[in-house]
Amino acid sequence: MALGCQDPPRVLYLASELAPWMKTGGLGEVARTLPESLHAAGVDVRVLVPGYAPLLEAFAQVRVRCQIAYPAGVYPALRILETATSTGLPLYIIDCPQFYVRPGSAYQDTQGADFVDNAQRFGLLSYVGAMIGSGANPLPWQPNVLHANDWHCALALAYLRYRLEPRVRTVFTIHNLAFQGLFPGDTLHALGLPPDVLQPNGLEFWGQLSFLKAALLWADRLLTVSPRYAREIQTPEYGCGLDGLLCARGEHLVGILNGIDDRAWNPATDEYLIASYDASCLEAKSINKRALQGRLGLDPRADVPLFAVISRLTHQKGLDLLIEIASAVMALPSQLVVLGHGEPPLEDTFCALAANWPGKIATVLGFDEALAHQIEAGADAFLMPSRYEPCGLNQMYSLRYGTPPVVRGTGGLADTVVDASHVAPGSRGANGFVFEDFSANALMRTMARAVNTYHQPECWQALQRAGMAQDFGWAAAVDRHRAIYSELADVTPGGAQTDLETASRKA
Repeated sequence: MALGCQDPPRVLYLASELAPWMKTGGLGEVARTLPESLHAAGVDVRVLVPGYAPLLEAFAQVRVRCQIAYPAGVYPALRILETATSTGLPLYIIDCPQFYVRPGSAYQDTQGADFVDNAQRFGLLSYVGAMIGSGANPLPWQPNVLHANDWHCALALAYLRYRLEPRVRTVFTIHNLAFQGLFPGDTLHALGLPPDVLQPNGLEFWGQLSFLKAALLWADRLLTVSPRYAREIQTPEYGCGLDGLLCARGEHLVGILNGIDDRAWNPATDEYLIASYDASCLEAKSINKRALQGRLGLDPRADVPLFAVISRLTHQKGLDLLIEIASAVMALPSQLVVLGHGEPPLEDTFCALAANWPGKIATVLGFDEALAHQIEAGADAFLMPSRYEPCGLNQMYSLRYGTPPVVRGTGGLADTVVDASHVAPGSRGANGFVFEDFSANALMRTMARAVNTYHQPECWQALQRAGMAQDFGWAAAVDRHRAIYSELADVTPGGAQTDLETASRKA
């Protein structure tokens, strides 16, 4: 059936996280704010997520849509629950306590170890999404587009190809190519897929089963979360061994920059702040800085810049560079606050730095939503020295809060931050500080430039106002997603028609 202006695309949005109820990073934020924005724009979008305990507790009023019993030895029985967020976004929740109600995060136990049955847990999420998009759909609502996200949902494309009759066209977003969903080859049997899937033209990757390859091979459209990242992952440096396959799918691969929730992240209305402000009253930002320094035990100094990190403490984020130059950074002079959690060696080192530099460095392990907002408002500059960064959200929060970012020029960081040395501060575009070479020396030189600019109030305020004037809302991304959905919804399902044999062998 042709799609008319009165017949918006019907999209099932499949995600493993949904902020604020289950969130480990940017994926959870995007999985809520993008569908909410699409829904507000008139797209018939519904989100399918696993029934984690926080979600089941938050949405006590649900409607049981159906019960599903699988053949023995594949997946456990489950129910699909229907509810909606406070904005009216429809949610389908997979009620399967055996898989999803357990202590820890979406992927790991309380000790930080991956759940041993993650292949089955996210295979089930993929299968239910594929089922809803197939002739076996148990729901009264039928999507014509299935939009899956990251490896946790990628196997839906394999199920639609090998197990189910597709009634949808498919979109897949790569939020982070480094996480590929790799499992032993003999896992295939437990997922109910045929043995011939595990070969170079299928889901085999260096002897393992790759969830991600299913989507890279067979999705009708591949998206990434920034234009720069879409180009980067087609190179050996950033392609994680899949660059050949991605190059072959290049004509179907598009980078669309993520947006942010500009209602929640707005310094003029942010309820977490001591003092609200906007670009016309930047003086009020100093009130938030003093309050933050007091809360974290930092010396109450206005004459030195306060750098901030809010991040997963992982290898990707490049924070080992910051550790390497910590003494030199303190000698600038400056202050530093770190909020995050992740790899124990990084956690331990940042705690040790705070102990060694009392009044100058503060480290808070874990995540605190209120404190994150207060840091964005109270800090002077924000650090993101990432090895790679598919999109990044915190640099956009920082720009909105008048907190110029110091970033490495990769992925979405390069798409959103323009270095002050490239154009005169205050002229169109300059909003932060960028370095290209991934090295401690490059980061140190760039932080020193930021400190020097901080002591030039007119230049600094020009950078702040330039960042605060930018629009990082979802409107542009919604328009592009809606155009892709509409194009696909008007085409008979059947999967991507590209010959991928050569590229798949390279992968």
